[in-house]
Amino acid sequence: MWKRRPHRWPIFRVTEIVGTSPDSVEQAVRNGVERASQTLHNLDWFEVTQVRGHLEEGRIAHWQVGLKVGFRLDEPA
Repeated sequence: MWKRRPHRWPIFRVTEIVGTSPDSVEQAVRNGVERASQTLHNLDWFEVTQVRGHLEEGRIAHWQVGLKVGFRLDEPA
């Protein structure tokens, strides 16, 4: 959990990403979160907002999962 300074509560920012996977919705979520964690720090939560996929010849080729990810903004020095 986060450390609370006196009279300060954490401030969060939310950004939207799309995770993809040829295997499953769950793996698409994991791929999206893992990739976001390489660029963003202090990730705290995610929310699945959309699930869709790409079809090839009537079969699922890959999954696309829209995600909102929340991260804490750095505390001022």
